[in-house]
Amino acid sequence: MNNSGDRLRALLQECALTPSDFAVQRNVSPQHINNWFTRGIPLARLDEIADLFCVYPRWLKSGEGPKHPDPILRPRPTSRTPPSEAPPLLKDDGRQRRFQLQRFDNGAFTPVAAHHLSLPQRALDALGIKHQDVLCLAMPAHNMAPVIPCNAVLAIDRGFTRVEQGETYAVLHQGRLRIHHLSLGDHGVLSLHSHDRLNYPTERFSAAQRRAQDLHILGWVFWYAHLREGRPG
Repeated sequence: MNNSGDRLRALLQECALTPSDFAVQRNVSPQHINNWFTRGIPLARLDEIADLFCVYPRWLKSGEGPKHPDPILRPRPTSRTPPSEAPPLLKDDGRQRRFQLQRFDNGAFTPVAAHHLSLPQRALDALGIKHQDVLCLAMPAHNMAPVIPCNAVLAIDRGFTRVEQGETYAVLHQGRLRIHHLSLGDHGVLSLHSHDRLNYPTERFSAAQRRAQDLHILGWVFWYAHLREGRPG
């Protein structure tokens, strides 16, 4: 494949999406898409198209490097536990830590009366999480659905803010609580990825933009759960 247009054509075929349907989705004419096939995707729209198909912009532009970003599409390898031995986090010795659910409103956290979450102390110990660093919140938006639905209960470790590719974090951005997969690129560019990438494209912030927009990492999301409100149908 010689240019990004060839790779775009292949991606459309992988998704069983016709060029005309794609043109409607991107709000451009079919002729625009034909031009992209021939001349390549305009640089101004390269990141947008890469995010849409969950591929690396570098791969889409030049064909070099990996195709899919590890943080979103590939599960990280984990060590295998012998079948006869239960995973350590499932061995509960009965000790529980109780945490009150918090609401983030007007730039501050306030407790939600009569709403608590209990977590096994053994699990916290295994993850190296101090109980005073645990913050429990409700998922504030739909951008991580269906993996983390809106209003799912989250447990956040405020003691872990280092960016590990593909892990899920709570961030504060201009006084707003947000939950995203994070990745850190060249020159300190922080990318915020949503699971629903069609409706919530990836956002990128340089170090200067993060300072100017008061964007900082609150902590690592290490637990979440959601009880369905009703049966299907």
